[in-house]
Amino acid sequence: MEPVIYIARFAGRVFIVIGVGILANLSFYSGMVAEAVRSPTLIYIAGILSLTAGLAILGAYRAWTADWRVVVTILGWLCVIGGIIRVVLPRLTASLATTIYSTTTPMAIAGIVALVLGGFLCFQGYRQAK
Repeated sequence: MEPVIYIARFAGRVFIVIGVGILANLSFYSGMVAEAVRSPTLIYIAGILSLTAGLAILGAYRAWTADWRVVVTILGWLCVIGGIIRVVLPRLTASLATTIYSTTTPMAIAGIVALVLGGFLCFQGYRQAK
């Protein structure tokens, strides 16, 4: 199986679960984000995890193609950039997260985006020949 197919299947399922979790528990997730951004340790750990995931994705697949697979490359780069920002600029991360997630509406949008992205990646990953 091509690495891009494996990544799409894996990440797609993760994003679907995250999206459903957020949409089913909006106020809980908003509170969780509000609490997490007050912890420099959690911001740092989230940055390391994001950086690691992004580097793993880009290590396995990083082609700039003119089809759906570019989404996997973009996802890898977004994880790397997000991880670097969290590790290098934790105060900025906390400030932005506090501003953005001060209400549940941005959290709902994040849940919908996660659900749509997960569905798209699963669809593309599982429709490919085995």
